[in-house]
Amino acid sequence: MSENQNLLAEQRRALILDEVRRRGGVRVNELTRKLGVSDMTVRRDLDALARQGVLEKVHGGAVPLVEASTHEPGFEAKSGLELSAKEDIARAAAELVSPGAAIALSGGTTTFALAHQLLDVPDLTVVTNSVRVADVFHAAQRTSGPRQGAATVVLTGGVRTPSDSLVGPVADQAIATLHFDLLFLGVHGISVEAGLSTPNLAEAETNRRLVQSARRVVVVADHTKWGTVGLSSFASLDQVDTLVTDSGLPDGARAEIAEHLRRLVVAGGPEEPDEEPDGESADA
Repeated sequence: MSENQNLLAEQRRALILDEVRRRGGVRVNELTRKLGVSDMTVRRDLDALARQGVLEKVHGGAVPLVEASTHEPGFEAKSGLELSAKEDIARAAAELVSPGAAIALSGGTTTFALAHQLLDVPDLTVVTNSVRVADVFHAAQRTSGPRQGAATVVLTGGVRTPSDSLVGPVADQAIATLHFDLLFLGVHGISVEAGLSTPNLAEAETNRRLVQSARRVVVVADHTKWGTVGLSSFASLDQVDTLVTDSGLPDGARAEIAEHLRRLVVAGGPEEPDEEPDGESADA
């Protein structure tokens, strides 16, 4: 972490959070030296991160927050984290989408970033259970007016979660009748043992329906999701075709993922070769 007085607040806070997670805790005086900012600025940043529920302030510094497997942060709390990584992931994931495709986007801040990257892809049919994702497309159409090739957006009904996803029986029944070419799936956590998981039981069931209705499943998740386990698993890694993540993913995790997934795309870094777990080509 280099000294830089000109970092934006959100960039500085992302660096602080990464340092806290990597080291297991930091002191205020260490952060002032590393970031080249005042003691007061660091304390304000720690206050903001503590309000978001992503770290715990202690005397003289901060430590990681140990979350229960049932803890579900709200959309606003998650939206300010790993911003550059999410933008990189969104741009890389958008390259997987062809004009005229029928795609689904689950809830989450990374799929929200992806939605912005898809606005200029013509003739898409977008199925989503995310109020935020649907709003991206609707806002663009209100601004530009009716235009040829604009996306058709299907928003499922359901009960709204803290992350602004619609879940439950109404959403499940709607999704079960549909079939899409690609599913872009945001996750709370991903690991070899637990697969894909979420702290919300109803969301887990809705995500299962999304996976079942998709011809191909693409998980979009930044490196901090690796090793996190929520209350309920809803898919194994073997059910995922592609993981799009960022260059912060450790080398050890990349090796583990390669044993289970057909394809790993590292946004902002070299792409891993397409390969089936048994060594066959992904296109075979």
